[in-house]
This record gives sequence, structure tokens and C-alpha cells, in this order.
Amino acid sequence: MQSSPFTKTYQSSQCHARCGTLTTLHGVIETPVFMPVGTQATVKGMTPETLEELGAQIILGNTYHLYIRPGHELIHQLGGLHRFMHWNKPILTDSGGFQIFSLQELTTISEEGAAFRSHLDGSPLFLSPEDAIAVQEALGSDIMMALDTCIPYPASREEAARATALTNRWAKRCRQAQPETGQLLFGIVQGGMYTDLRLAAMEELHDIGFDGYALGGLSVGEPKEEMLAILAACAHHLPAKHARYLMGVGTPEDLVEGVFHGIDMFDCVMPTRNARNGMLFTSQGRVVIKNACFQKDASPLDPCCTCYTCRHYSRAYLRHLFQSREILAYQLNTIHNLHYYISLMAAMREAIQQDRFLAFRSEFYQQRGNQEPGH
Repeated sequence: MQSSPFTKTYQSSQCHARCGTLTTLHGVIETPVFMPVGTQATVKGMTPETLEELGAQIILGNTYHLYIRPGHELIHQLGGLHRFMHWNKPILTDSGGFQIFSLQELTTISEEGAAFRSHLDGSPLFLSPEDAIAVQEALGSDIMMALDTCIPYPASREEAARATALTNRWAKRCRQAQPETGQLLFGIVQGGMYTDLRLAAMEELHDIGFDGYALGGLSVGEPKEEMLAILAACAHHLPAKHARYLMGVGTPEDLVEGVFHGIDMFDCVMPTRNARNGMLFTSQGRVVIKNACFQKDASPLDPCCTCYTCRHYSRAYLRHLFQSREILAYQLNTIHNLHYYISLMAAMREAIQQDRFLAFRSEFYQQRGNQEPGH
């Protein structure tokens, strides 16, 4: 393979935390980075301009959903995903593996690929590793993900080993199908809750050779302690000269622990989905805005926050909007939550560059009145 598109720029002397840059067709990304999720070619309730103002460097699109509606051929005809959704910065598309996993009752997995039924109309569909690459090529994403088979929790060692081996065989086929378009391709490490399976899978994927490497199959129902244990055991073993991506995780605490263990990239629906459900992230912890205690509260949601929502609106107003089911509630809440997540990543980058990440981590937990993991 050619040299890695990832360059490490700072390494903490205290832990595995690091900063870097990831070069893509649509720009250079500073890591660690959080990627807002734009499942159906939109981050719900946000214009691209708002996302840029919030500091989003890259967003995520969903291969499965776009394959089903409106179709990757149509998006390709209309100039690709960037033009279709008016977003000129990098886009990562997941492979569709997680959605196929989540629709297990509609799916049959074989060596060839995944046969499944559309969740919209039940029509039969098929996605092979080669198809997954072709769809992502048509979408024009900057970072494509290899097709994987996600492992449910709990799973026996035998089940996990069988699924991991299939994921790696699919990964090899994805790599062979990777087009010479400049689009990056990341491999996905599976292995369930079995550290040795994951470490062996990593070696095999590294031998195949990818532009970056992801930990998949976490946050699928396992206890938080198990997820953190896998993260601690595996993250820093991902190839050091490439970007490391923790898929579908998670809470602000998960992001801090991921960076602590050497992860560079994160995505999760939590800030956007929770915003629409009225759960907001603040420097002091979570706020459930519908609670009656905020009915007459004239203070901003988070006095430490500089986002548009906190600069202009009170908790009382945000509660009123949410209780009234006003569309503006979902917009203002999403602005705040994404600002919180993106600002958290920027603060972590600064702490790593100043070589004070452990102090940052301690302050982060102290603000919330929580103990650091491992203490």
C-alpha cells in the first residue's frame, strides 16, 4: 500500500492519547475528532452551514439507508453525496454491516454476503463485500468502510470466532475491490468480547493493508465495564501509523476514555438523538430539559457554554419548546449537544498538545462529580 494518510503530530507522554492529521479528498481532518451522524444524507435538523459554524470537520453517512433510498445510482447521477447534500468537507460512509446486524430477523448471512429485506417495503436485497465498495464509490465518500458482520452480545467464543473470520475474509475482498479514486478504505476489527480474537483479527487486517482501522462491534448491549476493558486491551494495539476509529461510541465519558487509550475518531447518534429526546450534555453532566425544576429557570442551559443556544435562550424557554413539541426545540437542543461534543474534542486536542491530558481527564470527571475509571 501507499504511505498512510494519517500523520501523528503529538503524543502524550502520560498515556496513549495522541493528536494527528488525516488527509482525505475533501480536506485534512485534525484528530481526535467526533463525526456527527448524517444517516440519510442529513444531520437531523442541521444545515451544513450550521455544522461548519459548530466546527464539524467530517460527517458520517449510512450506506444501507442511502442504498435503499434514494439509491446510490441516483446520488451518483446527481454529482455524488457531497453535492447532493451541499457538504464540501469530508464524509465517511459506514459499510451497512451494523444495519444488517440490527435487522437480523430480515437478514441471511453467507460467505457471499448479506441477503436481507428492505425495512421500508420488504423487497429482497443483497449486499456483497464488492457491492458495499461499489455503493460507497458511487456515493463518493472520502472514507469507505469494509463490509463486516457484527457480533451480538452475548456470543459464544465459537460464534465470535466464526463471525470474525468471515469479517476478515470479506475485508480482503473489499480491499481487492477498492477503486483507484483516492477514496480511503478502513478495515473493521471484530472479535466480540474476546481480546485474543480481536488482537489476531488486527494482525490479519494489518497484513491485508488498509488506510485506517476501526474497532467495531462495541456498544451492542454489553455492560460498560466490558466495553472499556476491550477498549483498554485493544485500542493501542491498532496500527500506530494509521487512524484508529471507535465505531458507534458514545457518551462524553466514552470519548475521553477512547482518547486516553489512543483512539483518533468517533461517531455516535447520541448527541443528536438525545437532543430530540430532551437530554442535553453540559459541563456539569446531563440535563433532562422536560423536568419541572426548569419551568421558571432563567439561566442558560450551561453557563460555561458559548453555543448559539446557550447565548440566547433560557432553560425555561427550552423546556417550553420541548413540552410544546416545537421543531425549534430539536434544532436548539441539537446545536447545543453537537457544540458540546465538538468542543470536547477540541479541548482534548489542546490538552494533548500541552501534554496535560491526564490533568484534563481528572478535571473532566471532577466537574461531573464522577470518579475516573480505574480509581
